[in-house]
Amino acid sequence: MKNIQISEELFLALIKYHLLEMEEFSGKIKKGLEDKLEAMTKRELYTRYKTAPTAEEKEKARQEYLKKVGMHKDFSW
Repeated sequence: MKNIQISEELFLALIKYHLLEMEEFSGKIKKGLEDKLEAMTKRELYTRYKTAPTAEEKEKARQEYLKKVGMHKDFSW
């Protein structure tokens, strides 16, 4: 199982929410976790693109990555 790093700000919000029962941090936690998941997804697509065994798989992963990061089709190579 991999370790995942989060910001200190998100970590403290998680502590305040779960241990101190401060409900007002739920929105910040949700946003932070969504951002982290998005970053992890982009990284996975990029890694798949760089390590794909075939040209077809590499191109498919590259297109998925470019779509995920919001690259306009006119700017993709």
